[in-house]
Amino acid sequence: MLRVYQPRPVRRRGVRCTRWRFRRLVRQACDAMPPRFQDLLRNVAVTVEDVPPRFVRLEGGALGLYEGTPIGLRGTDYTMALPDKISVYRLPLLAACNTQRELRDEVRLTVLHEVGHYFGIEDADLPF
Repeated sequence: MLRVYQPRPVRRRGVRCTRWRFRRLVRQACDAMPPRFQDLLRNVAVTVEDVPPRFVRLEGGALGLYEGTPIGLRGTDYTMALPDKISVYRLPLLAACNTQRELRDEVRLTVLHEVGHYFGIEDADLPF
């Protein structure tokens, strides 16, 4: 009998997660922040989007994005401003993780990273 070599199927990186469950992971990450930080978050919208906008994709693999004025740079003229926005990108996070636990941890780190930007912390100063 002739045996044909068949390579093992390559396990694709990524995990599945419904939009509803992913939004729940983001909400849990926000709720898990210490209350003193939750109290300081004002005028901030946290959103879930499938993919980053084109200008973010050109910069590299973004998992989240903070858009707004960091709290330390707001002056007395910071009134009647639209909410700052923290976006968490679902598809890049799903592609970056292999397990549900890893996904939960990455979502939590992404939310904390973007909240760090809200407080004025730069990428180089964030530990994650």
